[in-house]
Amino acid sequence: MQAKATGTRKTSKDNNLFSVLRAGFPTDMRACAVETDSGLQYSWQDLEDATSMVANMLESLECPKGARIAVQVEKSVEAMILYMATLRAGFIYLPLNTAYQSAEMAYFIEDAKPSVVVCSGKNFGWISKLAFQCGTGYVFTLNDDRSGSLLERAAQFSRKHAIAACKADDLAAIIYTSGTTGRSKGAMLSHANLISNARVLQQYWDWRSAVQGGDVLIHALPIFHVHGLFVAIHGALINGSKMIWCANFGPKVALEKMAEATVFMGVPTLYVRLLGEAGLTREAVRNMRLFISGSAPMLIETFNDWQSRTGHTILERYGMSETVMLTSNPCKAQDGERVGGTVGFPLPGVQLRIAGEGGVVSGPGEIGAIEVKGPNVFQGYWNMPEKTAEEFTGDGFFKTGDVGHIDAQGYVTIVGRSKDLIISGGYNVYPAEIEGYINAIAGVAESALVGVPDADFGEVGVAVVVAKPGAQLEPASIIAQLKATLANFKIPKRCHVVKDLPRNAMGKVQKNVLRSHYSGT
Repeated sequence: MQAKATGTRKTSKDNNLFSVLRAGFPTDMRACAVETDSGLQYSWQDLEDATSMVANMLESLECPKGARIAVQVEKSVEAMILYMATLRAGFIYLPLNTAYQSAEMAYFIEDAKPSVVVCSGKNFGWISKLAFQCGTGYVFTLNDDRSGSLLERAAQFSRKHAIAACKADDLAAIIYTSGTTGRSKGAMLSHANLISNARVLQQYWDWRSAVQGGDVLIHALPIFHVHGLFVAIHGALINGSKMIWCANFGPKVALEKMAEATVFMGVPTLYVRLLGEAGLTREAVRNMRLFISGSAPMLIETFNDWQSRTGHTILERYGMSETVMLTSNPCKAQDGERVGGTVGFPLPGVQLRIAGEGGVVSGPGEIGAIEVKGPNVFQGYWNMPEKTAEEFTGDGFFKTGDVGHIDAQGYVTIVGRSKDLIISGGYNVYPAEIEGYINAIAGVAESALVGVPDADFGEVGVAVVVAKPGAQLEPASIIAQLKATLANFKIPKRCHVVKDLPRNAMGKVQKNVLRSHYSGT
Protein backbone atom coordinates (compact mmCIF):
# COMPACT_ATOMS: atom_id res chain seq x y z
CA MET A 1 0.00 0.00 0.00
CA GLN A 2 3.00 2.33 -0.02
CA ALA A 3 2.59 5.21 -2.39
CA LYS A 4 6.22 5.80 -3.36
CA ALA A 5 8.36 3.29 -5.18
CA THR A 6 11.39 2.05 -3.26
CA GLY A 7 14.37 -0.05 -4.21
CA THR A 8 15.09 -3.52 -2.94
CA ARG A 9 16.65 -3.48 0.48
CA LYS A 10 18.13 -6.21 2.61
CA THR A 11 15.74 -7.71 5.12
CA SER A 12 17.11 -7.68 8.67
CA LYS A 13 15.92 -7.41 12.25
CA ASP A 14 18.33 -4.43 12.49
CA ASN A 15 15.89 -2.49 10.29
CA ASN A 16 13.15 -3.07 12.86
CA LEU A 17 12.52 -0.02 15.03
CA PHE A 18 12.00 -2.24 18.07
CA SER A 19 15.49 -3.69 17.63
CA VAL A 20 16.99 -0.19 17.67
CA LEU A 21 15.02 0.79 20.78
CA ARG A 22 15.90 -2.52 22.47
CA ALA A 23 19.61 -1.89 21.85
CA GLY A 24 19.29 1.17 24.09
CA PHE A 25 18.20 -0.86 27.13
CA PRO A 26 20.80 -0.74 29.93
CA THR A 27 23.02 -3.65 30.89
CA ASP A 28 21.27 -3.96 34.24
CA MET A 29 17.88 -5.23 33.10
CA ARG A 30 16.67 -5.30 36.73
CA ALA A 31 16.76 -1.48 36.89
CA CYS A 32 13.48 0.46 36.81
CA ALA A 33 12.40 1.39 33.28
CA VAL A 34 8.97 2.86 34.10
CA GLU A 35 7.50 4.06 37.38
CA THR A 36 3.83 4.99 37.34
CA ASP A 37 2.17 7.78 39.28
CA SER A 38 0.33 5.04 41.21
CA GLY A 39 3.61 3.52 42.45
CA LEU A 40 3.97 0.53 40.08
CA GLN A 41 7.44 -0.21 38.76
CA TYR A 42 8.41 -2.03 35.58
CA SER A 43 11.99 -3.16 35.04
CA TRP A 44 13.68 -3.31 31.66
CA GLN A 45 13.38 -7.09 31.92
CA ASP A 46 9.62 -6.68 32.42
CA LEU A 47 9.45 -4.76 29.12
CA GLU A 48 11.52 -7.43 27.39
CA ASP A 49 9.36 -10.26 28.71
CA ALA A 50 5.99 -8.57 28.17
CA THR A 51 6.73 -7.42 24.61
CA SER A 52 7.87 -10.96 23.79
CA MET A 53 4.66 -12.49 25.12
CA VAL A 54 2.38 -10.04 23.30
CA ALA A 55 4.41 -10.34 20.08
CA ASN A 56 4.17 -14.13 20.24
CA MET A 57 0.43 -13.86 20.79
CA LEU A 58 0.00 -11.53 17.79
CA GLU A 59 2.04 -13.86 15.61
CA SER A 60 -0.11 -16.81 16.69
CA LEU A 61 -3.12 -15.16 15.02
CA GLU A 62 -1.44 -15.78 11.66
CA CYS A 63 -2.24 -12.31 10.35
CA PRO A 64 -0.86 -11.46 6.90
CA LYS A 65 2.37 -9.52 6.44
CA GLY A 66 1.64 -5.82 6.77
CA ALA A 67 -1.39 -6.41 9.00
CA ARG A 68 -2.65 -3.37 10.87
CA ILE A 69 -3.21 -3.46 14.64
CA ALA A 70 -5.70 -0.68 15.48
CA VAL A 71 -5.67 0.47 19.10
CA GLN A 72 -8.06 2.75 20.99
CA VAL A 73 -7.33 2.37 24.70
CA GLU A 74 -6.64 4.54 27.71
CA LYS A 75 -3.03 5.40 28.51
CA SER A 76 -1.17 2.66 30.38
CA VAL A 77 2.24 1.03 30.42
CA GLU A 78 0.55 -2.07 28.98
CA ALA A 79 -0.65 0.03 26.04
CA MET A 80 2.96 1.09 25.43
CA ILE A 81 3.99 -2.58 25.62
CA LEU A 82 1.38 -3.41 22.97
CA TYR A 83 2.89 -0.75 20.70
CA MET A 84 6.40 -2.13 21.22
CA ALA A 85 5.20 -5.70 20.69
CA THR A 86 3.49 -4.74 17.43
CA LEU A 87 6.79 -3.38 16.14
CA ARG A 88 8.63 -6.41 17.46
CA ALA A 89 6.33 -8.78 15.57
CA GLY A 90 6.67 -6.75 12.35
CA PHE A 91 3.07 -5.54 12.17
CA ILE A 92 1.78 -1.98 11.65
CA TYR A 93 0.57 0.03 14.65
CA LEU A 94 -2.48 2.26 14.21
CA PRO A 95 -3.17 4.43 17.30
CA LEU A 96 -6.57 6.09 17.61
CA ASN A 97 -7.57 8.96 19.87
CA THR A 98 -9.58 7.76 22.86
CA ALA A 99 -12.08 10.58 22.28
CA TYR A 100 -13.16 9.31 18.85
CA GLN A 101 -16.81 8.31 18.65
CA SER A 102 -18.73 5.88 16.45
CA ALA A 103 -18.77 7.85 13.18
CA GLU A 104 -15.04 8.44 13.34
CA MET A 105 -14.15 4.89 14.40
CA ALA A 106 -16.31 3.43 11.63
CA TYR A 107 -14.34 5.42 9.05
CA PHE A 108 -10.92 4.46 10.41
CA ILE A 109 -11.73 0.75 10.66
CA GLU A 110 -13.29 0.64 7.21
CA ASP A 111 -10.38 2.55 5.66
CA ALA A 112 -7.48 0.75 7.38
CA LYS A 113 -9.11 -2.70 7.51
CA PRO A 114 -7.11 -3.82 10.57
CA SER A 115 -6.65 -7.51 11.24
CA VAL A 116 -6.78 -6.81 14.98
CA VAL A 117 -8.58 -4.12 16.98
CA VAL A 118 -7.80 -3.49 20.65
CA CYS A 119 -10.20 -1.34 22.65
CA SER A 120 -11.20 -0.52 26.22
CA GLY A 121 -13.53 -3.05 27.78
CA LYS A 122 -16.28 -0.44 28.20
CA ASN A 123 -16.35 0.08 24.41
CA PHE A 124 -16.13 -3.55 23.35
CA GLY A 125 -19.81 -3.85 22.41
CA TRP A 126 -20.03 -1.14 19.78
CA ILE A 127 -16.42 -1.26 18.57
CA SER A 128 -16.43 -5.03 18.05
CA LYS A 129 -19.62 -4.71 16.04
CA LEU A 130 -18.02 -2.11 13.77
CA ALA A 131 -14.82 -4.14 13.46
CA PHE A 132 -16.45 -7.46 12.62
CA GLN A 133 -18.70 -5.77 10.05
CA CYS A 134 -15.55 -4.49 8.32
CA GLY A 135 -13.88 -7.91 8.29
CA THR A 136 -11.57 -7.58 11.30
CA GLY A 137 -10.62 -11.03 12.53
CA TYR A 138 -9.92 -10.32 16.21
CA VAL A 139 -11.05 -7.76 18.79
CA PHE A 140 -9.37 -7.71 22.20
CA THR A 141 -9.81 -5.52 25.25
CA LEU A 142 -7.13 -3.70 27.24
CA ASN A 143 -7.92 -1.57 30.27
CA ASP A 144 -5.81 0.89 32.23
CA ASP A 145 -6.00 -1.34 35.34
CA ARG A 146 -3.87 -4.10 33.74
CA SER A 147 -6.91 -6.17 32.82
CA GLY A 148 -8.46 -7.27 29.55
CA SER A 149 -8.59 -10.18 27.13
CA LEU A 150 -5.37 -9.12 25.38
CA LEU A 151 -3.30 -9.66 28.53
CA GLU A 152 -5.18 -12.83 29.44
CA ARG A 153 -4.39 -14.29 26.01
CA ALA A 154 -0.75 -13.09 26.01
CA ALA A 155 -0.10 -14.65 29.45
CA GLN A 156 -0.12 -18.07 27.80
CA PHE A 157 2.87 -17.31 25.57
CA SER A 158 6.64 -17.53 25.92
CA ARG A 159 8.85 -14.74 27.26
CA LYS A 160 11.29 -15.45 24.44
CA HIS A 161 10.76 -13.98 20.99
CA ALA A 162 12.90 -13.51 17.88
CA ILE A 163 12.51 -9.95 16.64
CA ALA A 164 10.87 -9.91 13.21
CA ALA A 165 13.10 -9.06 10.27
CA CYS A 166 11.92 -6.29 7.98
CA LYS A 167 13.03 -3.88 5.29
CA ALA A 168 13.87 -0.33 6.27
CA ASP A 169 10.94 1.02 4.27
CA ASP A 170 8.39 -1.42 5.71
CA LEU A 171 5.64 0.42 7.53
CA ALA A 172 5.83 0.69 11.31
CA ALA A 173 2.79 2.90 11.93
CA ILE A 174 -0.12 4.67 10.30
CA ILE A 175 -1.13 7.95 11.92
CA TYR A 176 -4.48 9.35 10.85
CA THR A 177 -4.53 13.05 10.27
CA SER A 178 -7.08 15.17 8.43
CA GLY A 179 -7.28 17.63 5.58
CA THR A 180 -9.38 20.52 4.40
CA THR A 181 -11.60 18.08 2.53
CA GLY A 182 -12.64 16.66 5.90
CA ARG A 183 -11.60 13.13 4.94
CA SER A 184 -8.99 11.73 7.31
CA LYS A 185 -5.70 10.59 5.79
CA GLY A 186 -3.48 7.82 7.09
CA ALA A 187 0.16 8.96 7.13
CA MET A 188 2.38 5.92 6.52
CA LEU A 189 5.58 5.99 8.59
CA SER A 190 8.29 3.40 7.99
CA HIS A 191 10.74 1.86 10.43
CA ALA A 192 13.48 3.94 8.77
CA ASN A 193 11.47 7.17 9.17
CA LEU A 194 11.07 6.65 12.91
CA ILE A 195 14.57 5.30 13.52
CA SER A 196 16.19 8.29 11.82
CA ASN A 197 14.18 10.78 13.87
CA ALA A 198 14.78 9.00 17.17
CA ARG A 199 18.53 8.92 16.60
CA VAL A 200 18.71 12.57 15.55
CA LEU A 201 16.72 13.74 18.59
CA GLN A 202 18.83 11.63 20.95
CA GLN A 203 21.90 13.54 19.80
CA TYR A 204 20.39 16.98 19.25
CA TRP A 205 18.59 17.09 22.59
CA ASP A 206 21.71 15.78 24.34
CA TRP A 207 20.02 12.83 26.05
CA ARG A 208 22.34 11.78 28.86
CA SER A 209 23.36 8.21 29.55
CA ALA A 210 23.59 6.58 32.95
CA VAL A 211 27.35 7.28 32.93
CA GLN A 212 26.55 11.01 32.67
CA GLY A 213 24.06 10.89 35.52
CA GLY A 214 21.15 9.59 33.46
CA ASP A 215 18.12 11.44 32.17
CA VAL A 216 14.69 10.68 33.62
CA LEU A 217 11.61 11.63 31.58
CA ILE A 218 8.25 12.70 32.96
CA HIS A 219 5.82 11.20 30.45
CA ALA A 220 2.65 13.30 30.80
CA LEU A 221 1.34 13.12 27.22
CA PRO A 222 -1.25 10.89 25.54
CA ILE A 223 0.18 7.99 23.55
CA PHE A 224 -2.14 8.05 20.53
CA HIS A 225 -0.32 11.19 19.39
CA VAL A 226 3.08 11.61 17.68
CA HIS A 227 4.44 13.73 20.54
CA GLY A 228 3.77 11.19 23.29
CA LEU A 229 4.06 7.97 21.29
CA PHE A 230 7.12 8.63 19.15
CA VAL A 231 9.03 11.65 20.46
CA ALA A 232 8.74 10.92 24.19
CA ILE A 233 8.70 7.11 24.31
CA HIS A 234 11.34 6.64 21.61
CA GLY A 235 13.55 9.24 23.28
CA ALA A 236 13.55 7.44 26.62
CA LEU A 237 13.81 3.89 25.26
CA ILE A 238 16.61 4.49 22.76
CA ASN A 239 18.60 6.16 25.53
CA GLY A 240 17.83 3.57 28.21
CA SER A 241 16.28 6.30 30.34
CA LYS A 242 13.70 5.78 33.06
CA MET A 243 10.20 7.17 32.54
CA ILE A 244 7.96 8.55 35.27
CA TRP A 245 4.57 7.65 33.82
CA CYS A 246 1.59 9.95 34.42
CA ALA A 247 -1.65 8.33 33.25
CA ASN A 248 -3.29 11.76 33.23
CA PHE A 249 -1.62 15.13 33.52
CA GLY A 250 -2.03 16.86 36.86
CA PRO A 251 0.11 19.95 37.46
CA LYS A 252 0.65 19.24 41.18
CA VAL A 253 1.79 15.65 40.56
CA ALA A 254 4.01 16.67 37.64
CA LEU A 255 5.60 19.38 39.77
CA GLU A 256 6.28 16.91 42.58
CA LYS A 257 7.91 14.45 40.15
CA MET A 258 10.31 17.12 38.86
CA ALA A 259 12.44 16.55 41.94
CA GLU A 260 13.19 13.06 40.55
CA ALA A 261 13.32 13.86 36.81
CA THR A 262 15.41 15.80 34.31
CA VAL A 263 13.28 16.06 31.13
CA PHE A 264 9.67 17.16 30.61
CA MET A 265 7.74 17.27 27.35
CA GLY A 266 4.40 19.02 27.05
CA VAL A 267 2.03 21.03 24.93
CA PRO A 268 1.65 24.76 25.77
CA THR A 269 -1.53 24.05 27.73
CA LEU A 270 0.44 21.98 30.25
CA TYR A 271 2.91 24.81 30.80
CA VAL A 272 0.04 27.27 31.35
CA ARG A 273 -1.41 24.99 33.99
CA LEU A 274 1.96 24.51 35.70
CA LEU A 275 2.38 28.28 35.81
CA GLY A 276 -0.88 28.39 37.75
CA GLU A 277 0.78 26.45 40.61
CA ALA A 278 2.23 28.54 43.43
CA GLY A 279 4.77 25.75 44.00
CA LEU A 280 6.44 26.34 40.62
CA THR A 281 9.73 27.91 41.72
CA ARG A 282 13.37 27.68 40.76
CA GLU A 283 13.95 25.44 43.74
CA ALA A 284 11.15 23.05 42.65
CA VAL A 285 12.77 22.49 39.23
CA ARG A 286 16.41 22.58 40.31
CA ASN A 287 16.97 19.00 39.15
CA MET A 288 15.47 19.54 35.69
CA ARG A 289 17.67 19.78 32.61
CA LEU A 290 15.25 20.32 29.72
CA PHE A 291 11.68 21.50 29.11
CA ILE A 292 10.34 20.84 25.60
CA SER A 293 7.13 22.20 24.09
CA GLY A 294 5.37 21.42 20.85
CA SER A 295 2.17 20.30 19.06
CA ALA A 296 0.75 23.83 19.25
CA PRO A 297 2.04 27.42 19.15
CA MET A 298 3.14 28.80 22.51
CA LEU A 299 2.23 32.35 23.42
CA ILE A 300 5.30 34.50 24.00
CA GLU A 301 3.84 35.48 27.39
CA THR A 302 3.92 31.83 28.46
CA PHE A 303 7.49 31.47 27.20
CA ASN A 304 8.63 34.57 29.12
CA ASP A 305 6.69 33.75 32.29
CA TRP A 306 8.23 30.28 32.43
CA GLN A 307 11.72 31.69 32.02
CA SER A 308 11.12 34.25 34.76
CA ARG A 309 9.58 31.79 37.24
CA THR A 310 11.92 28.83 36.75
CA GLY A 311 15.13 30.14 35.23
CA HIS A 312 14.67 27.59 32.42
CA THR A 313 14.14 28.47 28.76
CA ILE A 314 11.60 26.23 27.06
CA LEU A 315 12.80 24.47 23.91
CA GLU A 316 10.15 24.82 21.20
CA ARG A 317 10.17 22.51 18.21
CA TYR A 318 8.06 21.75 15.14
CA GLY A 319 6.83 18.50 13.68
CA MET A 320 3.93 16.82 11.95
CA SER A 321 2.24 13.42 11.83
CA GLU A 322 3.74 12.98 8.38
CA THR A 323 7.30 13.83 9.36
CA VAL A 324 7.71 13.46 13.14
CA MET A 325 10.15 16.24 14.19
CA LEU A 326 11.43 18.72 11.61
CA THR A 327 12.98 21.63 13.50
CA SER A 328 14.10 22.43 17.02
CA ASN A 329 15.48 25.29 19.00
CA PRO A 330 18.99 24.50 20.21
CA CYS A 331 19.51 22.30 23.24
CA LYS A 332 23.26 22.74 23.67
CA ALA A 333 24.58 26.24 24.33
CA GLN A 334 27.17 25.92 21.55
CA ASP A 335 24.36 25.45 19.00
CA GLY A 336 22.80 28.83 19.79
CA GLU A 337 20.06 30.42 21.89
CA ARG A 338 16.45 29.33 22.25
CA VAL A 339 14.31 32.06 20.74
CA GLY A 340 10.67 32.36 21.80
CA GLY A 341 8.13 32.50 19.00
CA THR A 342 10.37 30.44 16.71
CA VAL A 343 10.70 26.69 16.24
CA GLY A 344 14.47 26.83 15.82
CA PHE A 345 16.57 25.31 13.06
CA PRO A 346 15.96 22.37 10.71
CA LEU A 347 17.19 19.21 12.41
CA PRO A 348 20.27 17.44 11.03
CA GLY A 349 19.31 15.62 7.84
CA VAL A 350 16.19 17.73 7.26
CA GLN A 351 16.03 20.07 4.29
CA LEU A 352 13.53 22.90 4.79
CA ARG A 353 12.70 25.65 2.34
CA ILE A 354 10.19 28.45 1.94
CA ALA A 355 8.30 28.40 -1.34
CA GLY A 356 6.58 31.48 -2.72
CA GLU A 357 4.38 32.09 -5.73
CA GLY A 358 7.33 32.21 -8.09
CA GLY A 359 9.27 29.31 -6.62
CA VAL A 360 11.64 28.98 -3.71
CA VAL A 361 12.05 32.13 -1.62
CA SER A 362 15.72 32.85 -1.01
CA GLY A 363 15.67 36.03 1.05
CA PRO A 364 15.55 35.90 4.88
CA GLY A 365 12.28 36.95 6.42
CA GLU A 366 10.18 36.35 3.31
CA ILE A 367 6.97 34.48 4.03
CA GLY A 368 5.90 31.45 2.05
CA ALA A 369 4.88 27.79 2.18
CA ILE A 370 7.06 25.46 4.24
CA GLU A 371 8.34 22.45 2.29
CA VAL A 372 10.57 19.71 3.71
CA LYS A 373 12.61 16.70 2.68
CA GLY A 374 14.54 14.11 4.68
CA PRO A 375 14.74 10.52 5.93
CA ASN A 376 11.99 11.26 8.47
CA VAL A 377 9.39 12.22 5.84
CA PHE A 378 6.58 9.69 5.50
CA GLN A 379 5.95 7.21 2.69
CA GLY A 380 2.62 8.71 1.62
CA TYR A 381 -1.08 8.50 2.52
CA TRP A 382 -2.75 5.12 2.98
CA ASN A 383 -4.95 4.23 -0.01
CA MET A 384 -4.52 7.76 -1.43
CA PRO A 385 -1.86 7.70 -4.17
CA GLU A 386 -3.35 10.74 -5.92
CA LYS A 387 -3.37 12.78 -2.69
CA THR A 388 0.20 11.67 -1.98
CA ALA A 389 1.32 12.84 -5.41
CA GLU A 390 -0.35 16.23 -4.85
CA GLU A 391 1.48 16.78 -1.58
CA PHE A 392 5.00 16.26 -2.96
CA THR A 393 6.85 18.55 -5.32
CA GLY A 394 8.58 17.30 -8.43
CA ASP A 395 11.92 17.28 -6.61
CA GLY A 396 10.60 15.31 -3.64
CA PHE A 397 9.76 17.99 -1.05
CA PHE A 398 6.65 17.50 1.10
CA LYS A 399 4.26 20.46 1.22
CA THR A 400 3.50 20.86 4.91
CA GLY A 401 0.58 23.27 4.45
CA ASP A 402 2.17 25.58 7.01
CA VAL A 403 3.28 29.11 6.22
CA GLY A 404 6.39 30.69 7.68
CA HIS A 405 9.76 32.34 7.18
CA ILE A 406 13.43 31.87 8.03
CA ASP A 407 15.39 34.77 9.50
CA ALA A 408 18.98 35.71 8.74
CA GLN A 409 20.24 33.49 11.59
CA GLY A 410 18.34 30.47 10.26
CA TYR A 411 15.54 30.35 12.83
CA VAL A 412 12.22 29.13 11.43
CA THR A 413 9.01 30.92 12.43
CA ILE A 414 5.54 29.60 11.60
CA VAL A 415 3.09 32.42 10.95
CA GLY A 416 -0.02 30.57 9.86
CA ARG A 417 -1.55 27.49 8.33
CA SER A 418 -2.66 27.50 4.77
CA LYS A 419 -5.18 24.76 5.43
CA ASP A 420 -7.00 26.58 8.24
CA LEU A 421 -5.86 24.02 10.76
CA ILE A 422 -6.79 24.81 14.37
CA ILE A 423 -4.49 23.40 17.07
CA SER A 424 -6.38 23.32 20.36
CA GLY A 425 -4.58 21.97 23.41
CA GLY A 426 -2.11 20.16 21.17
CA TYR A 427 -4.78 18.41 19.07
CA ASN A 428 -5.44 19.12 15.40
CA VAL A 429 -8.94 20.34 14.49
CA TYR A 430 -9.80 20.69 10.81
CA PRO A 431 -12.66 23.14 10.14
CA ALA A 432 -13.98 21.39 7.02
CA GLU A 433 -14.69 18.21 8.98
CA ILE A 434 -16.58 20.03 11.74
CA GLU A 435 -18.43 22.24 9.26
CA GLY A 436 -19.65 19.11 7.50
CA TYR A 437 -21.27 17.85 10.70
CA ILE A 438 -22.75 21.28 11.52
CA ASN A 439 -24.19 21.63 8.02
CA ALA A 440 -25.93 18.27 8.42
CA ILE A 441 -27.94 19.56 11.42
CA ALA A 442 -31.57 20.30 10.60
CA GLY A 443 -32.14 23.98 9.87
CA VAL A 444 -28.50 24.84 9.13
CA ALA A 445 -27.86 26.53 5.78
CA GLU A 446 -24.08 26.87 6.11
CA SER A 447 -21.36 27.31 8.67
CA ALA A 448 -17.76 28.34 9.20
CA LEU A 449 -15.38 27.27 11.94
CA VAL A 450 -12.44 29.51 12.83
CA GLY A 451 -9.74 29.35 15.45
CA VAL A 452 -9.27 32.21 17.88
CA PRO A 453 -6.50 32.71 20.47
CA ASP A 454 -6.99 31.19 23.91
CA ALA A 455 -4.63 31.55 26.88
CA ASP A 456 -5.13 27.94 28.03
CA PHE A 457 -5.53 25.92 24.83
CA GLY A 458 -3.56 28.11 22.41
CA GLU A 459 -6.56 28.20 20.12
CA VAL A 460 -10.22 27.24 20.36
CA GLY A 461 -12.83 26.80 17.68
CA VAL A 462 -15.70 29.23 17.18
CA ALA A 463 -18.61 28.12 14.98
CA VAL A 464 -20.49 30.74 12.98
CA VAL A 465 -23.76 29.35 11.65
CA VAL A 466 -26.40 30.61 9.20
CA ALA A 467 -29.95 29.27 9.54
CA LYS A 468 -32.19 28.25 6.69
CA PRO A 469 -35.14 30.60 6.04
CA GLY A 470 -37.76 30.13 8.75
CA ALA A 471 -35.54 27.89 10.90
CA GLN A 472 -34.80 28.70 14.53
CA LEU A 473 -31.36 27.59 15.72
CA GLU A 474 -30.03 27.60 19.27
CA PRO A 475 -26.21 27.65 19.70
CA ALA A 476 -26.39 25.37 22.76
CA SER A 477 -28.41 22.80 20.81
CA ILE A 478 -25.89 22.80 17.95
CA ILE A 479 -23.00 22.16 20.33
CA ALA A 480 -24.95 19.45 22.15
CA GLN A 481 -25.61 17.61 18.88
CA LEU A 482 -21.92 17.76 17.96
CA LYS A 483 -20.95 16.38 21.36
CA ALA A 484 -22.99 13.26 20.64
CA THR A 485 -20.99 12.59 17.47
CA LEU A 486 -17.46 13.98 17.72
CA ALA A 487 -14.46 13.87 20.02
CA ASN A 488 -14.56 16.55 22.69
CA PHE A 489 -11.44 18.36 21.47
CA LYS A 490 -13.20 19.01 18.13
CA ILE A 491 -16.26 20.64 19.68
CA PRO A 492 -16.41 24.44 19.16
CA LYS A 493 -16.09 26.27 22.45
CA ARG A 494 -18.54 28.92 21.25
CA CYS A 495 -21.26 29.10 18.61
CA HIS A 496 -22.93 32.12 17.03
CA VAL A 497 -25.98 32.17 14.75
CA VAL A 498 -25.79 34.98 12.18
CA LYS A 499 -27.73 36.17 9.11
CA ASP A 500 -24.89 35.60 6.65
CA LEU A 501 -21.16 35.00 6.32
CA PRO A 502 -18.75 37.63 5.00
CA ARG A 503 -17.51 36.83 1.49
CA ASN A 504 -15.05 38.27 -0.99
CA ALA A 505 -15.74 39.14 -4.62
CA MET A 506 -15.24 35.51 -5.62
CA GLY A 507 -17.81 34.30 -3.11
CA LYS A 508 -15.28 32.75 -0.74
CA VAL A 509 -16.00 33.05 2.99
CA GLN A 510 -13.58 35.53 4.56
CA LYS A 511 -12.44 33.58 7.58
CA ASN A 512 -9.92 36.27 8.44
CA VAL A 513 -12.83 38.65 9.03
CA LEU A 514 -14.56 36.10 11.25
CA ARG A 515 -11.38 35.47 13.26
CA SER A 516 -10.93 39.17 13.84
CA HIS A 517 -14.56 39.69 14.82
CA TYR A 518 -14.80 36.77 17.26
CA SER A 519 -11.30 36.85 18.78
CA GLY A 520 -12.46 38.90 21.72
CA THR A 521 -15.72 37.07 22.41
